[in-house]
Amino acid sequence: MQDCKYFFARQLHMLEEKVSARGRVLNLNKEGEMDVKTAIMTDTNSGITVKEGTAQGIYVLPMPVIVDEVSYMECVDITHKQLFQFLQEDRDVSTSQPSPGDLLAMWDQIFADGYDEIVYLPMSSGLSSSCQTANQFAVEYEGKVQVVDNHRISVTLRSSVHDAKRLAQRGKSAKEIKEILEEHAYEASIYITVNSLKYLKKSGRVTPAGAALADALNLKPVLTIQGEKLDAFAKVRGSKSSEKKMIEALKQDLETRFKDYPKESIALWTAGTFADQAEADAWLTKVKEAFPGYPVVYNPLSCNIACHVGVDAKGIGICEVL
Repeated sequence: MQDCKYFFARQLHMLEEKVSARGRVLNLNKEGEMDVKTAIMTDTNSGITVKEGTAQGIYVLPMPVIVDEVSYMECVDITHKQLFQFLQEDRDVSTSQPSPGDLLAMWDQIFADGYDEIVYLPMSSGLSSSCQTANQFAVEYEGKVQVVDNHRISVTLRSSVHDAKRLAQRGKSAKEIKEILEEHAYEASIYITVNSLKYLKKSGRVTPAGAALADALNLKPVLTIQGEKLDAFAKVRGSKSSEKKMIEALKQDLETRFKDYPKESIALWTAGTFADQAEADAWLTKVKEAFPGYPVVYNPLSCNIACHVGVDAKGIGICEVL
């Protein structure tokens, strides 16, 4: 009901904006051309926190996390540490897409801050309906909001957000940025392994029987995201073997799909849901040693993703830098 009230109030506000727009003074640059301010926006599934976004000039929408039917907002009233504790306590944890009211409120706030258009990068449409929902609402903004579906999440989505920021600084319009990012959408890979199949079983990605057999045999699935959904890549025995398999997969990508890219045009990432920072540091060190000469960065997986992979999951990613 609150979202509906907000929606109709916003519709009235947009009508008033159209009427008053005729009397506005256009901001022109030195060449006499329209000087357009383009805002970049994403959600916390990019791994960019609200605090980081504020420092970088990027708007970040917190994603909801539901614990025992109580809704929390990532970076607002729940931390990674708190969520990990809830998961370890076997609390009932789930996720949802942002409410329409929260999404529209941020868009309207961005325009109120003086921006002329928005590039919004939510998580991949193959993993959530939030992208489709945003596209439906964007129609009402008559091209001023461009929703990008470049089929990414986590570290590769983070890279796309930074690409978008650089493209905006180069003078690209929101529409042009959307087209460029979607054109290069599939120049990315993510590999991830989980410590337990418990949460994948809960989401229906593996059967209870399959999860029980894997636990009994100490089998660790290596999963991949190659632009759409989370798919199975390999099954290995033990955590060390899963790390080795992910590193081998990334080396294969470098030798094939990314062989013609200069090093400065490639970003390598590690990520995880480590309860112990020492394990995160060890994983980063291991990947750096496997890829000498490449800058490798670690970023925690978002709370929303952690709800689906559990504690002590780890991943590795690669993407083109624009």
